[in-house]
Amino acid sequence: MLDHVSVAVRDLRASGGAYDRVLGALGLRRLVERPATLGYGKKYPEFWLNARPDLTPLPPGTGIHICLRAPDEDAVRAFHHHALEAGWTDAGAPGPRKGEMTMYYGAFVQDSDGNKLEAATFPRKP
Repeated sequence: MLDHVSVAVRDLRASGGAYDRVLGALGLRRLVERPATLGYGKKYPEFWLNARPDLTPLPPGTGIHICLRAPDEDAVRAFHHHALEAGWTDAGAPGPRKGEMTMYYGAFVQDSDGNKLEAATFPRKP
């Protein structure tokens, strides 16, 4: 359904360093680097950072929420750990959660510009 997602950040260099580690925990890597944008993905850019130096950070509880699929619970924990290590805000520690259709394991963080990200992994059905 979706091809890619873009989020705005004030400091592309600083945000890029943090996103390298946070998205790297989910198997995404920096594939494209331009003066005002960075693209992350596995085979092609699916997640973009766009420089917006005049951006006013969003307050907690507002703005965008993006959920990224994690391969397993360890990846969710690593995503959360790297985000906190980068100085981002904990918006929900790793743990089991009740989804609309099934239980899942997830974690929530908010980056330094107010973008809220979630990493989630779903149980495999036998």
